[in-house]
Amino acid sequence: MTVSSSVRDLRGSVTAIFLLCALFLLSACGQQIWASDAEVQAARHHHGGAPELTLVTIMNYASKRGDHTALFINGSERVIFDPAGSWTLATIPERNDVHFGMTYAAGASFYASHVRPSHYAVVQRLVVSPEVAEQAMALALQAGPVPPARCASATSALLRKLPGFDGIRSTIFPQALMGSFAQLPGVQTYELHHDAPEYQANLLRVQQPL
Repeated sequence: MTVSSSVRDLRGSVTAIFLLCALFLLSACGQQIWASDAEVQAARHHHGGAPELTLVTIMNYASKRGDHTALFINGSERVIFDPAGSWTLATIPERNDVHFGMTYAAGASFYASHVRPSHYAVVQRLVVSPEVAEQAMALALQAGPVPPARCASATSALLRKLPGFDGIRSTIFPQALMGSFAQLPGVQTYELHHDAPEYQANLLRVQQPL
């Protein structure tokens, strides 16, 4: 075998590997999940209280950095936009990273799956107008499915489209989005730690209607 033919073979192998990797990445860029109208209608949950947006940042104790971002939206119904998230519940229908029927029990399941010895949650609640809440819900349904590691990017992009949220910075880092959200007037901030004696009380506090 000549040197030139070896080079051609090597280039061919590299090209094949590149194509396989590209196909893998494309397949990993969010799977289409679309619950039926009947499933969504049956699950809808009216939470009550003021319309609000609740930004949840899952913080890593060891790295002191945010590992995930999600957004509870409470308007005519309560849903969660969990971009590139792994949380699921058999009774909760999903449409491309938007989960419907977010009752107290469903919310508790979401928090319990993330708040553990390695991670805690920073919960930031903000009262908004009914119009803003509905717009956020519509944008969330348009945003998914979100590719892996793009949770903060997708959430910050959604928030920046809402009136009054133009100060939110575009970012790929959950803790940066958390800091930007904290600058909005009226934000109420809580932390959930799995080993805190008041964990259950705080879990109720971050979910009860404002």
